[in-house]
Amino acid sequence: MSHVGITVGVLGAPWRATIDGGGALVPWGTAQAQPRLDWWVAAEDRWHDPQRESSVRQRRIEGTPVVETRVRVPGGDVVHRVVAVADAGGVTVIEVENESAAAVAVVFSHGQLLMQRQPVDVNVAGRTIGDIDLPASAVSFPVAHGTSIRVGLAHGADVNRANGGRLPEGLPGAVAVARGWLRQTEAASRLVLPDEALVERVTAARCEIALGHLDDLGENPVDALIALGELVRMGVDAESLVGATATAAERLARSARRCGLDWDGAAALAAAQRLFIAAGDRRAADDVAAIRQRLGGAGAPLPADAPEGVQLVPWVEQRLATPLDNGSCVLLADGFDRAWLGANFEVHHLPAGPRSWVGYAVRWHGERPAVLWEVSGEPVELRGGVASTTWSSREARGESLWPAP
Repeated sequence: MSHVGITVGVLGAPWRATIDGGGALVPWGTAQAQPRLDWWVAAEDRWHDPQRESSVRQRRIEGTPVVETRVRVPGGDVVHRVVAVADAGGVTVIEVENESAAAVAVVFSHGQLLMQRQPVDVNVAGRTIGDIDLPASAVSFPVAHGTSIRVGLAHGADVNRANGGRLPEGLPGAVAVARGWLRQTEAASRLVLPDEALVERVTAARCEIALGHLDDLGENPVDALIALGELVRMGVDAESLVGATATAAERLARSARRCGLDWDGAAALAAAQRLFIAAGDRRAADDVAAIRQRLGGAGAPLPADAPEGVQLVPWVEQRLATPLDNGSCVLLADGFDRAWLGANFEVHHLPAGPRSWVGYAVRWHGERPAVLWEVSGEPVELRGGVASTTWSSREARGESLWPAP
């Protein structure tokens, strides 16, 4: 099943929903068959439909599945935020904040909600206002300037019963939930780069992996293996994923015998090898290593443009550290991005080999970059890429002043 939009939910529980580009919340096929939750804003000028407004802007907070959708109204924005929390048996909280200069009314498409206060009776249900057809189940809440309204979708019928239809107090807010997601995704690797948007895209890809269903990866064994590897890096038990990994690796190997192995296929098999190592399956790890050696692909040029989806993660990491089959790892193989010159940055826990990890920081001394590194796991030779072609080291940690780019 394909879900276009941003996935929200909590780890360790099955409830999921998609947030579309207008902020509507569409629950996946749950036992409750919860309906889609749309929203509209009645401002002093007119009714605003986020599905149609050209002023709508949407973002993930720091790349996490905490979703903010803004609609422009006279005097400012009305801000719609969605965050799923595990507290109280699982609740997705929808908060609408009025940052405009005047009061507005917010209408939701149905009232199957946990609420802080009861909706007002303004007879909007079932009406057609302008070109907006409000459903018969619609409910309305006034939101004064500088205030907000919070409602919730319970992840199970027992949550509704336990709380009597009232939204529990003290649920975590957007900032706290976003921080929790960052801790989860940064368990795989932590990137502090001058390109913050790129880092957020990596976080978003990992969150989609963590909240997705493996069935949604379809027939693409490359995406499946990369996703499985990322799950283990984020703390999922590797042994539980051995069967799915073996199946996807076999399919990729069969395809590569006919079509060859590109950079992404090599990255996928490397992820499978690391997963088998984490699961303690040495034979499977050695088999995958033999396939990679036979089919090649390691060190193949990366595409110039960043790919979408799960392949973004190895694309970014290999730009920073490229493991090779000869036991070495190249740092910054293509040199420094022009926009990064003079900007300090650091990366942590990047794959440097099947059983090796590297982290390093770049600190600028005038026009010259100083590289401070640390290797964990099995020893590996680090080499400089375009930025320092003659540099190499087998030390587990150290510092080197590279030439000016």
